[in-house]
Amino acid sequence: MSFFGKRQTQSISAGVAQARPAGFGAGRATAFGHARAEEAPAEAPPSMPPADIIEPVPGPADDAMARLQQRNAEANTPASARTQRELAAIRFEETIHTIKEQVLPRLLERIDAEAAASLSREDLSDEFRPIISEVLLELRINLNRREQFALEKVLVDELLGLGPLEELLADPEVSDIMVNGPYQVYVERKGRLELSHVRFRDDTHVFQIAQRICNRIGRRIDQTTPLADARLEDGSRVNVIVPPLSLKGTAISIRKFSAKPITLDMMARGGNCSDAMATFLKIAGASRLNVVISGGTGSGKTTLLNALSKMIDPGERVITIEDAAELRLQQPHVLTLETRPANLEGDGAITIRDLVINALRMRPDRIILGEIRGAECFDMLQAMNTGHDGSMCTLHANSPREALARMENMVLMSDIKVPKSAITRQIADSVDLIVQIKRMRDGARRITSITEIVGMEGDVIVSQELFKFEYQDESADGQIIGEFRPQGLRPYTVEKARQFGFEKAYLEACL
Repeated sequence: MSFFGKRQTQSISAGVAQARPAGFGAGRATAFGHARAEEAPAEAPPSMPPADIIEPVPGPADDAMARLQQRNAEANTPASARTQRELAAIRFEETIHTIKEQVLPRLLERIDAEAAASLSREDLSDEFRPIISEVLLELRINLNRREQFALEKVLVDELLGLGPLEELLADPEVSDIMVNGPYQVYVERKGRLELSHVRFRDDTHVFQIAQRICNRIGRRIDQTTPLADARLEDGSRVNVIVPPLSLKGTAISIRKFSAKPITLDMMARGGNCSDAMATFLKIAGASRLNVVISGGTGSGKTTLLNALSKMIDPGERVITIEDAAELRLQQPHVLTLETRPANLEGDGAITIRDLVINALRMRPDRIILGEIRGAECFDMLQAMNTGHDGSMCTLHANSPREALARMENMVLMSDIKVPKSAITRQIADSVDLIVQIKRMRDGARRITSITEIVGMEGDVIVSQELFKFEYQDESADGQIIGEFRPQGLRPYTVEKARQFGFEKAYLEACL
């Protein structure tokens, strides 16, 4: 007898050729023939090919055109063409979900929901197994061992987890999950998007999962608040948008948090940067340089910020500020702050700027801002220039020069009445390095530039590029081939590195 039901039974053991100029082959053959006229036989043997037939050598342009034609052919291919394995997996999933709809109501009648929520997934599975057997016996449904285990997992995921998303969250190769309504779920594996076999029952099912994600961190998603930023327990970032704003139904975007902490050495081994760049960034983090990480959406800014923050001295007090807490710093003295949305009456919102202003009164050694989007940029620049050296932040920009322009625009768009020249001077005095990271078309994230802010020349910010990724070619399988090159310039920030004893290694990395 257990608190889950009145009856308890034994568990069931359960390429295109490039055209040559007209007359190219003939002219070359004729010239060659005249030059060897005396030595050549009067009549070429029949086995020799004519001299004016030259086989074209495929080049990069030919490969690119071949890929373009292949993409056009695939676009005209019906999307319904699936392999037998994919169809079998879809049919199996549909069968299990159909049975789940019959079993779930009867299962809920036999369990105590509060007691079930207090158990782990393993203990809950052990308690569910005999009850599921009873319900299947009542419904006269016979399942083999594989089907029974799959049904058990689906029921546990439905009651405690995130339903169909649990399978994708457990897959270590999946880095992003994009739910476009109940019947279309895309995932990103190794930088490439692909359609998964996961499906929801209907849009109500997707909406219930979205509500469960938001409710866990005290946020709300409904028709009055159709947008929400949230996070999972492991730190994965979640964005939810529901109808009427989303015309295809509830949409959920999940940026998975890596279970294994990424370090700069791992990034160097993985081809995200060179060993010299990794050494340079380590010294920059340890020498309390103010660093801005710039890049596009999904380029790996937060991952790089996490890796860079590992160089912070354990004795420093660090305050992190984010919309949804994603940073996972390993230092012992870290305080995490998170924004709060407005309530139903539209009051009570706490913005990033409010948290930055408050953090300045909390005696921080460093302030790490997840992302700057608006007026908080000015307060962050003030923090960098008023005794909080070593602060870091991220922003969206496609180049270091554009990052500087965006910082100026964000301050100008706020209600702060400061002349543009003063804002430019503040940026030049506050920021030491801009690290540009990019997600390239082969799916790899690479640090494409490390730029140092030198100072001002008139009204223009002067910078110099210390490291650069130079594109060279593309392999047959679509991988980008390039080289990380130091530009051989002496960094102006070497004076800060000298104060921490890193001058020699700092210069060696750059030169």
